[in-house]
Amino acid sequence: MKKVIILSLHLGYGGIEKSIAALANILCEKYKVEIICIYKLYDKPAFNIDERIKISYLIESDLPIKVANYKVLLQKGHFLKLIKKLTQDYFRKLKFISFLKDGISGIFMYPKRFSVTKNAIKDAEADIIISTRTFFNDWLADYAPPNVVKIGWEHNHHHNNERYAVDVVRSSKKLDYFVLVSKDLKKFYTKKLRKYPCKCVYIPNLLDSIPKRLAPLQEKRLISVGRLSQEKGHIDLLKIFNQLEKRHPDWHLDIIGDGPERDRLETYIKSHKLQDKVTLHGFQSKEYIDNMLHKSSLFVMTSYTESFGIVLLEAMSHGIPCVAFSSAEGAKEIITSGKNGYLIKNRNSSAMIKKIEDIMKKEDVRKELGKQARKSIKQYTKEVVQEDWYNLLEKKVKK
Repeated sequence: MKKVIILSLHLGYGGIEKSIAALANILCEKYKVEIICIYKLYDKPAFNIDERIKISYLIESDLPIKVANYKVLLQKGHFLKLIKKLTQDYFRKLKFISFLKDGISGIFMYPKRFSVTKNAIKDAEADIIISTRTFFNDWLADYAPPNVVKIGWEHNHHHNNERYAVDVVRSSKKLDYFVLVSKDLKKFYTKKLRKYPCKCVYIPNLLDSIPKRLAPLQEKRLISVGRLSQEKGHIDLLKIFNQLEKRHPDWHLDIIGDGPERDRLETYIKSHKLQDKVTLHGFQSKEYIDNMLHKSSLFVMTSYTESFGIVLLEAMSHGIPCVAFSSAEGAKEIITSGKNGYLIKNRNSSAMIKKIEDIMKKEDVRKELGKQARKSIKQYTKEVVQEDWYNLLEKKVKK
């Protein structure tokens, strides 16, 4: 039986971490699977992981817990930007001693992270190693044992950031395969990597389960699920709902997720007297989210950027129509405007309000959009995505 190792920064809350758990769960049905994590954030992984999968932690430290709210910078390896952000927040809260203590710990943590991960890669007894971060790509290319199949797995969209794209290309050019979660990214990086032996492969993220029953779409509830961080645009969502609520006071907004923007959102909710109209649920289990989705009639995404949009697929699996700004690149591959939901161009809040109102008012429109949304998820099912990964790991894709 072949062994697959997946390199992970941690197994806390996050879209990449959720995808890692889902991938490991489908691969362990055919392969021996181990997830090697740099940091241990919690006593157990945030997402369900099959008991057949081995999990190894390289560093056990409380520092990553303290910077968990800065995951976007941490996961991209932007260490200096992370320090700058931490400096601003610590000094704003007058936590000078905590800043000095954690800052010194962080300085020593970074080289340790490289050292322990490098050694884990060099000593790995595996047939295949999958990287999930750009910096992992570098270390995998340089230190993997001979004959190991080296696979990069990119979840982040470049968002027209040429510097980031160049860094991704540089880090992945020595790998055997580079997996992209969207067709747009596959096309983009295939062109960038055409001079190198690395083969780009499109494999979307998967829906780990599909509910048997559809949402009835009759309750007057809007829902959004995602980390409460600035790029998710939840303040814009509250501003939109604040306008909608004035004309539709019987509708309610549920926001599931947590993160550094929570205090800001709570302040907005209180200042606009929306406490009875908006519920911030915090981080919740999959079962809890599924139950909330079943009660909802429309999913709203206001992200500035979104590499894939697995939450859209989860909503659609319940037969829920979705509305999103087109700035969320991943949404453009999932939503067919006018068929299973709507894409709003140029972050036009007025246009989004109008479209949401149209769907709120017309139950028959909601149900038709929801019916088509459910049909849209077939290519993202476990069976389809699992077969794509099996083909790649058995080298049944052309180099």
